[in-house]
Amino acid sequence: MSASPSTASRRGAVWTMLAWTAGVLFVLPVLWMVLTSLHSEQDAATNPPSPGAALTLQGYREFFGAGGGLSPWPPLLNSLTASVMSTLLVLALAVPAAYALSIKPVRKWSDVLFFFLSTKMLPAVAGLLPVYLIAEHLAVLDNVWLLVVLYTSMNLPIAVWMMRSFLSEVPVEILEASAIDGARLPTTLLRIVAPVAMPGIAATALISFIFSWNELLFARVLTGVVAGTAPVFLTSFVTSQGLFLAKVCAAATCISLPVLIAGFAAQDKLVQGLSLGAVK
Repeated sequence: MSASPSTASRRGAVWTMLAWTAGVLFVLPVLWMVLTSLHSEQDAATNPPSPGAALTLQGYREFFGAGGGLSPWPPLLNSLTASVMSTLLVLALAVPAAYALSIKPVRKWSDVLFFFLSTKMLPAVAGLLPVYLIAEHLAVLDNVWLLVVLYTSMNLPIAVWMMRSFLSEVPVEILEASAIDGARLPTTLLRIVAPVAMPGIAATALISFIFSWNELLFARVLTGVVAGTAPVFLTSFVTSQGLFLAKVCAAATCISLPVLIAGFAAQDKLVQGLSLGAVK
């Protein structure tokens, strides 16, 4: 027996309320961080915090180097370079690999996918010392291109896994028609597969970019003055003199902006990509 319209309406209202509650709970810490960044250090350090305290941009001025502080632009540029370049390399490698595992499946493709995923089961700290020793031997410590290679290798397994599910939804008839017309593999990938799977590619690119931008452990150990990234720069605000909460919140807000902007700009593609294949 189907539910009455009133019952369905009440259920819809309950689910809507739960969704809004979950959304508010997720965004509340971010809003609190932004609000704290607009307070003075004295007001930010009060316990409990005072939401109605006077607002100031002093934390942002100090983040951008006012008063003789370090400039955030080199770390931000390093993060942007490492994240964008590694994301491009991930896509360049993940799309052909996913094509081979889905549209033109190789033998024992499920074992290949499990091998890719198993590489993410190793704790990152377990591989830190070997990577450090190799980088030291090759004289590439404190080099942003070392981070590009590392981030590519770290994000490639999950990217292949995601792209495989996305490319499985590409109609085989289109590929057969392109093969009859004599299209080669590069042409098929660029002109046929890529436009159809663009939501999945956008979702994969965004997730790879976020993972690369937020990575701290390897960047903290393998870089120094030259190639330090934005998360590493953020840790410099925690000093032996204490935690300057307003300044840390201002720095965290500025460093989070590129990821938030990218997420809002690609949210339609992200939703389409993550839901691709969920409904037949």
